[in-house]
Amino acid sequence: MQIAFIGLGNMGAPMAVNLAKAGHSVKAFDLSQEAIAKVVAAGAQAASSAQEAVQGAETVITMLPASQHVESLFLGRDGAAGLLAHIAKGTLVIDSSTIAAATSQKVAKAAQAAGIDFIDAPVSGGTGGAIAGTLTFMVGGSDAQLARAQPLLEKMGANIFHAGGVGAGQTAKICNNMLLGILMVGTSEAIALGVANGLDPKVLSEIMRRSSGGNWALEKYNPFPGVHENAPASKGYAGGFGTDLMLKDLGLAQDNATANRASTPLGGMARSIYAAHSLSGHGGEDFSSIIKMLQKKA
Repeated sequence: MQIAFIGLGNMGAPMAVNLAKAGHSVKAFDLSQEAIAKVVAAGAQAASSAQEAVQGAETVITMLPASQHVESLFLGRDGAAGLLAHIAKGTLVIDSSTIAAATSQKVAKAAQAAGIDFIDAPVSGGTGGAIAGTLTFMVGGSDAQLARAQPLLEKMGANIFHAGGVGAGQTAKICNNMLLGILMVGTSEAIALGVANGLDPKVLSEIMRRSSGGNWALEKYNPFPGVHENAPASKGYAGGFGTDLMLKDLGLAQDNATANRASTPLGGMARSIYAAHSLSGHGGEDFSSIIKMLQKKA
């Protein structure tokens, strides 16, 4: 299949590579030439612009940082036409960015008017899952649209859930990431407390992992350096899922909660904690670096 892939960050790049390895023709674009070069080395083709990438594409996949990037890409800004004007009728667009559900619905409405199928399919599973092709996709769209997307999603992920209509995937994602942000703060607090009392972080983590405190952070993404060899914590908190990205997702959750008059006190607290961490200069580090705020200082 001819695929245009736009957005080659820590998650998008390995997703594009997995599609190329599966035998698809992937034309990739990103604002970073270095990012393009990496996926080209793995079998993709380079595009000089998003407009060039979508020429002849049967499916367009995007993985962008935030709502404003998705909206401006597809709908345009400052009088300039958006990418929808360059995509052929009948094309399937899969947006795997994590954005506001309302933005997904706005773009989907415009796409429908142009004869283009648009679904939101945000992911969970981290960079490790993106590389291994074991991501979880949360899809918002019709049954028919999901059926079109399924063969491609299966090359990038191991779990595909149909959350509902357009925007439902985004709602599921912000609920998941709100819980993840809360769990990472709690996990970091518990490990920091144990270490302050002289416990070995590896031993304590294994005890909690096999006990009632077990969670994904303890199992796969430990925030203490050296506990998990491949976790960002053991690599200077580089790569992974940035603090500022977690802060963005927690903000989306709080905006949604406000709009729906839902009570999310722990989500609000987690957002404030990550905001303080970002303001302290850790916005570009993986979100598990939140443990730095909580550790006993020498």
